[in-house]
Amino acid sequence: MTNLTIITEFLLMDISSSWELQVLQGLLFLVIYLGAMAGNLLTILVIVTDPHLHFPMYFFIGNISFIDVCSISVIVPKSIVNSLTGRKSISLEECAAQIFLYTFFASTEFAFLVVMSYDRYIAICHPLHYGLTVTPQVCAQAAGGSWASGLLYSAVHTINMFRFPFTKSNVIHQYFCDAPQILRISSSNIQFSESVLLPISAGILLACFIFMLMSYVKIFSSVLQICSVEARNKALSTCTPQLAILLSFVISGSIAALGPIANTPSLKNLLTAMFYTMLPPFINPLIYSLRNREINSALRRLYQKYSEFPKRVLLD
Repeated sequence: MTNLTIITEFLLMDISSSWELQVLQGLLFLVIYLGAMAGNLLTILVIVTDPHLHFPMYFFIGNISFIDVCSISVIVPKSIVNSLTGRKSISLEECAAQIFLYTFFASTEFAFLVVMSYDRYIAICHPLHYGLTVTPQVCAQAAGGSWASGLLYSAVHTINMFRFPFTKSNVIHQYFCDAPQILRISSSNIQFSESVLLPISAGILLACFIFMLMSYVKIFSSVLQICSVEARNKALSTCTPQLAILLSFVISGSIAALGPIANTPSLKNLLTAMFYTMLPPFINPLIYSLRNREINSALRRLYQKYSEFPKRVLLD
């Protein structure tokens, strides 16, 4: 009878072999993390404090910004600490929590993108029915459904991945607990059940993507028929940021799902993981601030409000 060693800890083996490279990687991750946190928290602050943004679209944007704050915080702080301290290990429980939370936030964000495409479709293609269709109650139900669907999806996959002990290897060729890497070292039972679950998930995601694509096709068809240049530009300014974020999410997700599972650490593997774990939370606030007129105006009002505060204090 063969004795099997049950793994309770994993080793995160990335490309940083020397201490200098580890510190450089840690500092790079820190800059990206601080930039993403600052941009998303500022977006949330503007949406919450500015009455001009108390509309359904910005309610959904605020949720996505909050999700981006949470998703990047699941992975990057731990990676920064590991890089700066030289620590490579992560416990089984921490790994399971990391996969559960990251999958939860990623799938919830995708659900919100579906909801936002429908919101923009109603607002532009059926503006007279918008106030009756997209009510505060509907927004709350859509948000609750998005969070619930993300929780269910993440729970199913995480429970399936960790329901059997790991006995093959404890080496993960990545700077965090990446789901494909966990599947690489998991038992054949888990790999078989995931091979059943993944096509079902892919079918649901594909149906949602087709729905969003059709929504944006109809949206841009309606926008191009608007005679007023100002009205057309205003409509485009509310749609193009969401479309850009959708594309960045889909591209990064496709790279994560369809890319080959690395058996050795490599720069390509590191950059690919950075693209889908760090890039969307980092660039989403930039896309909104550059393309959305209302958020731009709200940012200017917020800046003027706080820049004038010291003057009022001195005058008082």
